[in-house]
Parts: sequence; C-alpha cells; structure tokens
Amino acid sequence: MKNLMKKVQPSLPRSCLLCLAFALVSMWAGQAAQAADSVLSASQAASGNAQVQGSNNPKTGVWTVIRGPGNQANKTAPATATPSSSATPSALGALPPGPGSAGVEPAIKGYAVPIGGALKADNEEVWGRIVALAGGKGARFVVFSTASEDPEASARQTIELLQRRGAVAEALPVAPKFSWVDLNKVVRDPALINKIKNARGVFFTGGAQERIVDVLAPGGHPTPMLEAIWDVYRRGGVVAGTSAGAAIMSTVMFRDAPSVINIMKGKWVEGKQIDRGLGFVGPDLFVDQHFLKRGRFGRMIPLMMAKGYKLGLGVDENTAAIIHGDEVEVIGGKGALLVDLGEVKTDPTLGAFNVTNARLSYLDHGDKFNLRTRVTQPSAIKLRGEKLDPFSAEFKPYYTEELFHLDMLGDSTISNAMSYLIDSNRNEVRGLSFDVLPKPGDPVADLGFLFRLYKGKGSYGWSTDELGGEEYTVVNVFLDVTPVRLPQPIFGPWQAGTRVAPGSAPGVLERGDGAQ
Repeated sequence: MKNLMKKVQPSLPRSCLLCLAFALVSMWAGQAAQAADSVLSASQAASGNAQVQGSNNPKTGVWTVIRGPGNQANKTAPATATPSSSATPSALGALPPGPGSAGVEPAIKGYAVPIGGALKADNEEVWGRIVALAGGKGARFVVFSTASEDPEASARQTIELLQRRGAVAEALPVAPKFSWVDLNKVVRDPALINKIKNARGVFFTGGAQERIVDVLAPGGHPTPMLEAIWDVYRRGGVVAGTSAGAAIMSTVMFRDAPSVINIMKGKWVEGKQIDRGLGFVGPDLFVDQHFLKRGRFGRMIPLMMAKGYKLGLGVDENTAAIIHGDEVEVIGGKGALLVDLGEVKTDPTLGAFNVTNARLSYLDHGDKFNLRTRVTQPSAIKLRGEKLDPFSAEFKPYYTEELFHLDMLGDSTISNAMSYLIDSNRNEVRGLSFDVLPKPGDPVADLGFLFRLYKGKGSYGWSTDELGGEEYTVVNVFLDVTPVRLPQPIFGPWQAGTRVAPGSAPGVLERGDGAQ
C-alpha cells in the first residue's frame, strides 16, 4: 500500500506553473560574467566537558593556484594561507607520497567517510559504524576541530559522542582559532604526530574547510601531520569528516561558495570559491556535502565539468558515505546523489553554463554503488519492495500529473523529482532556478536555468513503504540544464479592475464595471 502522505509533492497546480514558466522563460544568449562573490562560511559550535589546547593563527602569505585534474587554463588568484616552504608544491589535490615510495602510491586499505553535515547525536548507525570500522570498543581516535569557529566546544562534543560508542578519543590543538599556539610548530610536533600514528581513526569536525587545508597543506605542501593522517588511512584506519570535514575529501573542493546559483552563473575564482582538497577519496571522485538540503547538485556539475571529473557524490545531511576501495555504501538519515558526467555534452555557443545527458542516481540509506563497475546494489529492504521499470509491460506507475518545480535547487527538490519521475507515467519533470534577489548592477541578473529530468536507457528504481514512509532508490535518470532569460522583476501588480469571473472557464475574464 503506497503511503499517501509521502506521495504529496510540494508543487503548484500544473496550469498555474506552466503559464508562469512559459511566460518567463526565453533562451539566454549573453555571456556569463566572471566575478567573485565571497561569503564567509558558516561556523559550527558545540558544548561538552573535555579539555583542549589551542593555537596561533598562521601568518598570511600568497600562494599560486595549481591546476587540478582535467583543468585547462585555470585562473590564478591570491589567497591568504600559511606561507609555504621553498619546496616545489605538489599538484592541486595530489596525494602525499607514500613512505619509501618511488612514484608509486601505496595501496589504501582504510575507509574514507564523508558525512553530509548536521550529524545528529542520536544517529547510532553513523557514529557506531565509524567506531566499528576503526576496530570497535577501545579504538583510538584523534579529533581535529580545525575548521570550527569554536574548536574547543566542537571537539568536546565529538569526543563525547565517539566515547559513547566505545572509542577512546582525544582532540589535537590544531586550529587557527586557538590564538596561543604556533600552528607551524604544532603540525610538526613529534608527540602529536605520534598520537596520530597510534590512532585507528581520524575525525574532522565541521566549520570552514579552508582552515583545514591551509593548516595541514599550506601552499599545497603536505605537513608531517597530514602525512601521519595518510599513514593511518593507508594502514586500514578510518578518516571521517562532517560538513567541512567532508568537503576536504576530494582533490578539489569548494572553499567558500555558499551561493549555488552564482557558481552556475560562472561567478567563481580559483583560490576563493574553489581550492585544493586533501584527496582522501582519490583523484577521480568529487565529494560535496549538505547536498540535497541545499540543492548543491547545481554547483557540483559546473565544477566537475571545469575540472574534468566524471563522477560526483553529494552526501545529504545526517548521512554518511563509506568509501572503501571501489565500493560506496550510504548509511544514516537519508541518502546521497551520484552524478555521472561520462557522456555529457555542452554547447559553448550559448555563452553560459549548460549540459546535456548528465546521469543521476539517488542512493538511499543502505544502498551500495561500485565506482568501477557503475553498478548500484539496493538495500535488502528495497529488494523486498517494488521494482520500478518504466519500460516494462508490467509497470504500474503511481503518478500521472505533469510536474514543474519553480525552485529546482530547493530543499530535496532534485531527489523528490527523481522519485516522482521513476514512479510516473510521465517521461520528464522540469523546473527552474534563478536569483530571486539579484544584486544591483548584476550584469547577469536575468540569467536563469531550465532543468529537464527525463527517463532513458537504463532508468529504473525501487520503492518500499516497509518502514512506514515511501522510500526510493533511483538509478540512471538523465538531466539537461539550459540557460534561459527571466526578466526582472519577474512579477508585477495585477491589472486594476480585472478579475477572474467566479465559475468561469480558465482564461475567461470579467471587467470590474460589469462589461463582458
């Protein structure tokens, strides 16, 4: 029996939506402006009882942006960071060299666990699994609250939550907000490095991800402390991080880019909105966080295209992805979006971001995905549910209405649209995205984007209501994004003296003076 409450979709009536959409939308033919829009990252604070030492802010310096994988003719821009040494920096996001290696990277036996942020204290599945992967009861963890605005409180809370699951956790005093510690010495301190090497797990808290990168790899140079973390990871340990701690997992990351629509409009600069990450998930997978909640697929796809990534994994809040070798497992509160750009096309003549044939899959909690074979394995509960094959003669779709979203970047809109599409007799779901409050003087204020999700070869899914609410796994639906023009302002006052006649057919108006 389908859960009817879950089936209600947050959308306006079809006739209203279509009239508004087609009245606003026309093809965009201008050139997207290249500008920077920097906004301070949100910080994270917590409370607890453990004692943590602190540190000095690093001195400022200027580093040159180094090109990432597949990057062509990237811009360079100054940014504040710890001054780098005289050694030649490694390529952006390059993995630190292994001990005794001669150009060959040692095999990684450990687990990378990006968490999408807003991880709840009672999420036993995620907290318990992190400790279990590190060896279970008694597993030693070091906690880095480097990214946090209040690193002491953040570390205390994380330590308490790990210890509640049987771990032995300790915070290291490595944070720019600690004003009494010399960070350049701390990241080379033999005693602290030894604590890391004796640990089975490393946990990065949330905050501002640039703080983590600037402290552990200033100017692109891995510090001895970062090399010790990599040593734990290679030997089979766990490297987990939430929010900012998840953003650092890729070789390239969003440094400070809270506006999704600005990234789509091309308003990003190397070293300001985009930066190098620490690369724990390797050079071929891009990871982002707070993903479905904040509609961040809109910023992921442009960055992936610019940097040459073919696979992206966006982890939602209160959810984790366990990455071990080629396998990805999603656990926790919700799910993750997998973005495959292996067969995309783009039209440079349009002068703004556009893409055709992006492939999206929604992995719900309990689902697995193989990065090498590209095969999705649904959870056991999904396999006990209903298989949704829109090209099967036995397919009985639940939804029949046409759907159009006015904010495709809204909270979980993309995953809801994908679930609707795969369980519908409709071949597509469309929607818009645009800047409702553009800044004065914005040369691309009227640039918006039209999204088209549609079924194609290999589109299928599963659904279940075994746990009470309808839950979906969706595999291989396709996405096109086209630039469109939305005139500003997008609405105005209703014409005085004109009203819709009660009970009349749609489109029949009645004059206020009684004339027909």
